[in-house]
Amino acid sequence: MKKFEIPLIPLAIFGICYLIFTRLLFVGFVPTSSMEPTIPAGSLIVGTRVFRELKVGDVIVFDHEGKRMVKRIAAVPGDMVVWDELEYADGVEPPERDSEFVVVPEGCYFVLGDNAQDSWDSRYWEEVFVSSKERICTIVHSYQFSHFCS
Repeated sequence: MKKFEIPLIPLAIFGICYLIFTRLLFVGFVPTSSMEPTIPAGSLIVGTRVFRELKVGDVIVFDHEGKRMVKRIAAVPGDMVVWDELEYADGVEPPERDSEFVVVPEGCYFVLGDNAQDSWDSRYWEEVFVSSKERICTIVHSYQFSHFCS
C-alpha cells in the first residue's frame, strides 16, 4: 500500500500548481518597450485571472489578432474616444477613420500602451477594440527582469 502513497504526493502538488496557474495566476514576460516606463522591456509580470469589473487605468494581458499583448485600458464601455485627441508616434500617419470619434461598445475596451512612441495599440488597429472575451488577466505586479538576462 505504501508504494502508491509516495507518487501521489508529487502528483497532487503538480495538480495544485496546474490549477493555480491556469485558473488564478498568470506569469509572463514583456519583451517590448510599449508599456515603458511603467513596465520596462524585459520585465516579468504577474496577473490575476480572477476577473472583476475593469476600469480606466487597469493594465491587462489579452490576445488580439493572434498576438498576446499587455496594454492599459484607456476607455471602457460607453466612453467616447476622439481620434484627434490621441497622441501618435512621430512620423507615423494616423489611419483614416470614418468618423471623428468612436464610442466603446458593451463588452469591449479601448487600450493604449504607456509608451505612445513605441506601441501598436487601438490607435492603429483596424478592429480598434479588445473584447472582454480576449482578456487573459489583470496585471497586479511587474518585476524588472532584464538585468538577469544580460
